[in-house]
Parts: sequence; C-alpha cells; structure tokens
Amino acid sequence: MRWAAAALVLFLAGLAAQLLGGPGWLWWALYLAGYVTGGWEPGLAGLKALRDKTLDVDLLMVVAAIGAAAIGQVMDGGLLIVIFATSGALEALATARTEDSVRGLLDLAPDTATRLSVDGGEETVRAVDLEVGDVVLVRPGERIAADGAVVAGASEVDQATITGEPLPADKTAGDEVFAGTLNGTGSLRVRVDRRAADSVVARIATLVEEASQTKAKAQLFVEKVEQRYSIGMVVVTIAVFVLPLLWGAALQDSLLRAMTFMIVASPCAVVLATMPPLLAAIANAGRHGVLVKSAVVMEQLGTTTQVAFDKTGTLTRGAPELAEIHALPAAPFTENGLLRLAAAAEHPSEHPLAAAIVRAARARGLVLPPAAEFSAQPGRGVAALVEGHHLQIGSLSAMLAASEVTAETADTVAMAEALQDRGLTAVVVLCERRPAGVLGIADQVRAEAVATVAAVTRLTGTEPVLLTGDNQATAARLATRVGITDVRAGLLPEDKVTAVRELQAGDGRVTVVGDGINDAPALAAAHAGIAMGGAGSDLALQTADAVVVRDDLTTIPAVIALSRRARRVVTANLVIAAAFITGLVLWDLIGTLPLPLGVAGHEGSTVIVGLNGLRLLRAAAWNRAGRHDA
Repeated sequence: MRWAAAALVLFLAGLAAQLLGGPGWLWWALYLAGYVTGGWEPGLAGLKALRDKTLDVDLLMVVAAIGAAAIGQVMDGGLLIVIFATSGALEALATARTEDSVRGLLDLAPDTATRLSVDGGEETVRAVDLEVGDVVLVRPGERIAADGAVVAGASEVDQATITGEPLPADKTAGDEVFAGTLNGTGSLRVRVDRRAADSVVARIATLVEEASQTKAKAQLFVEKVEQRYSIGMVVVTIAVFVLPLLWGAALQDSLLRAMTFMIVASPCAVVLATMPPLLAAIANAGRHGVLVKSAVVMEQLGTTTQVAFDKTGTLTRGAPELAEIHALPAAPFTENGLLRLAAAAEHPSEHPLAAAIVRAARARGLVLPPAAEFSAQPGRGVAALVEGHHLQIGSLSAMLAASEVTAETADTVAMAEALQDRGLTAVVVLCERRPAGVLGIADQVRAEAVATVAAVTRLTGTEPVLLTGDNQATAARLATRVGITDVRAGLLPEDKVTAVRELQAGDGRVTVVGDGINDAPALAAAHAGIAMGGAGSDLALQTADAVVVRDDLTTIPAVIALSRRARRVVTANLVIAAAFITGLVLWDLIGTLPLPLGVAGHEGSTVIVGLNGLRLLRAAAWNRAGRHDA
C-alpha cells in the first residue's frame, strides 16, 4: 500500500510541476520516480507470470507506460502506473484484513477454563485441552469456553454472536450453550460436548475461509478478456515490426510504425473506460454512507438478482421494545398502572428486557416509585416490593412455578402463549403471587425496512429472503411487517451458507445483508456481501464487500441502482474506446498513421471516456439512484 501511495504522491507532484510550468527535468524526474515506486511490484508479478507462460495485463501496462514515456507521453504512463498499483494494493489490504478478522474470531472463546474434578475441586486449564465429558464452571460475566450442555445452575446467556438472537437466552439444566457466548448474572456448570476445534465458533472461522477461497475470483469485465487481448497485442506489435523488415522496409520506419501501433492499441482507454465510472460511483456512494471496497464490487452489485436479509441488527435494531401490555381483568391495575409498577420493580435490573420496560414507562411519562427488597434470580426473573405490592416478573414457566393456581392462571397462560405464537417475548407480572398481567416485548423494526424491501423487490424483480437464527414465530412476525414471504429461521451459520448456495444455484446472484459474526460465512459465500456498519462485528465488516456506515437500509437499493448506472456508463465507454482503437489500428496497419496523430487520437479517446465516467461523481447521480432508477 505504501508503494502505491508513494507513486500517487509522486505523480501528483509531477503533474503540479508540469501544469505550473516547472523545468522539464523536474517533472520528468518525478514521473519516472512514480514509475519505479508504483511499477516495480506489478512489473515483478508480471515477470513471474511470464515465467509461468502467462501474459499478465499488469506487465503489459508497465510496458505500455514505458512506451508512452519513450515517445514523450510520460504523464499518461504515470497515470496507468498509479491506477494499477492502487488497485493491487487495495485488493491485498482487503485480503489481509479479512484473514486478521478470521484469526480474531477464534479469540472470542477464552483461552482458559475452570474445570471441575469429580471431588468438586477446581483447576484452570487451557480451553484447547478440554475433553468431551469434562465439566466446567462458568462464573457471571465470563465467556463460555466450549460447546456443551448446562448440568447445573441458571443464568441468561448472550449468544447473538452465534444465533443472532437479539435478547439473552435463559439457560437452565439441559440447555445447550456455545463457546464464545457471554454468560450473564448467574453461575453455570457446563458439560463439554465438543472439543475446541469442533466448536461452532471454530466452524464459523473455517466456513469464512472456505467460502472466501472457493468463491470464484471476481474480475472486472475488461479483465476477463485481458489474457487474449494482451497476447494478441504483443503478437501483432512484433508482426508490425518484423514483417516490413522482411519486405525491405527501413529499421527506423518499422520501429516507428510498431511503436505507434503499441500506443494506439494499448488498453489505456479501455482501462480508463472501466475504472473512472466505477471509482466515481464508489466515491459518490461513500459520501452517502456506503463504503464499497473495490471497483469489482461496485460492478458486481449491479448484477444482483436477489437480496437476502438477516433479521437482528439488520432489518431490526437489535434492541428490545415493549410492544403490548395486557392487564388481567381481575387485576386491580390499568395498563399504565401495571407498566408503572413493573418498571419500578425492573429498574434496578441490568437485563435488556428490564431496560425495555423502563424505557416504555418513561416514554409514557410515568413516574416510577422506589423499589425495596429487590432480588434477581438468574434465568428466572426479579422480585421487589413497590408501594406495598410484592411483585414478581419473569418468564411464563418461572412465574407459573412461583404463583398460586387461580382462576386467572389459565388466562395468563393463554395470553402469554398467544404473544409467543406471534413472535413476541412474553413477560408475566405477579402481584402477591397472583397473575396481574402479561407484557409483550419485541425487537425494534427499522423505520425504513418496509420501503427498502419494496425497493429491492422492484430493482431485482425478485422478492427478498429472510435468513435468521431466531425462531420461526419471531421471524415470521417480522417478515409480515416488512413484506417478506420467504422466511428461513432457526439457521446456524453453516445453514445460512447452504441457503445462499441454494439461492445461487443456476444463475442466481445473491447479495446478503447482515451484521453479525454468524452472518460472516454467508457474506463470504454470497455474490456480494453488505454489512451494517453501526453495530456490525469486526469479522462481518471485514468479510463483507460493502459496508452501510450509517445503518441506513435505504442506501442498499440506492447503491445497487448506482452500480447498474455505472455499468451502463462503462459499456458506453467501452464502445467509444473500441471505436477509437479500431479506427486508429486500421489506419496504422492499412495506411500511414503519423505518430503525433496516433497519440492525439489515443489521448483524445482517453479524455472522453474519463470525463464521461466522472459524471457519476455528481450528487444528481446518487439522487437518481435513490429513486431506484436502475
């Protein structure tokens, strides 16, 4: 990257010196220094490819740049060097960052664990040394060291990194837990069911690596024909030089004709026909909150045939909100009264559900009375004394175990189960051990989700798919709200990869939008991956091909539409460049093309396609894309 940056600085310095009328030797020296700093890596790579009997376009560009300098067009050659050096450096940087993030993923699981012996003793061991059947102690706030099952204790575990669930899951004896997930306020004893190398978090790292390696190497359109074009150009250049000599032409005339051919046939205009529109589109998208990592990605986004959305943190904000309040008819409270007392009891708690209840009460302007005798039971709920009322708040199963059986019990069960069937989390409130009401809590849907789903449907002609690790009821509720009918729920990371590959069977080109570690394998396997930047995991941000920096979903259809427009501009530019190259080449082969005129025609086509591509820098281009004019 530093060599590419140095080449760019030297090129700009040379250009400034030339435009300001500086001495010729100065700007020539600056340009040539840029040739060396930016050209040695692609030149060396091209020579290595040549040794393997492959003609690399990078080598061809270096030769074309040297040829341009040989006939006095040193600035044009410097521009080619900068473009290719920068492109190669960005690709290498993206690859290195992804590899670093995959290695960092394995750091989620702790290095050590507290293993319990048969006699109850404790010893600290390396997590990689844990064997199947070992029992480990997980204290409050610790990360779980291995995949396994809870054998004793109760707590809530944040396992969003694995399943994408927005809320911590209550865990008691018999429940499954995963390495790398975060334990809450309780203590757990976990029996190890998988070795460290076989854990879910290790499999995620493997999936990302495999998907990145097996994913076909993406290329720009112009790169797909570079090998044949490069070979053809070299062969014809040699022929243009050698054949006239065999027929008795003068050496100087043959050399001049061959040099003219190499200049007018070199793919400078073709390269500039492709890169400026895509780079301009990248810059425009960046100004509006979408980081597209390369020109290849910008080109690929426009070919999307279907979009697959993650749920938590993508279509939703990943933060719970109170959606419904149901006070039982026999309870002595109105809805606001029930919410006021429940929020007062939950106020000392650190649980995300408690925070959602407190926020809802404050949003309604309710004044919370103080709570006394507060206690929290991990995985079960809280209890407190509020204004003389003994309140207990928790899950349906925990509250049924703690309450007296009354006439309201059946109503409470029916009400809670109805909420759960609709994808909400049911929180039961007891007053004096008798059911008083049920609160329904859901993840917050992003305000722009409905419009975004409709927009990508119009753009691609195919309805999006919802891929989530959350349960079916919750996923179906969200899908109904945003307008998605194809819902695939309860998916682990490898299941998401399988789903993406199924969608891409045939000629499908799926763009996956996600934010979590569990989304990273699917982002890597997809035709294009887009990560939500606000709360996205490091692995997702590095694996994705593009990042929505401000978490604005409406930019996703906008950047797809902008990509499609950039592809149309590229096509138009290629037609212009091909017409100029064909005309100049035929003139040189059939007639006698003066070198200055050949250079002028070549540079003229370069300027035309370059200016045409730069139109995508204008704000109007993004505004048009924002209207989803594909």
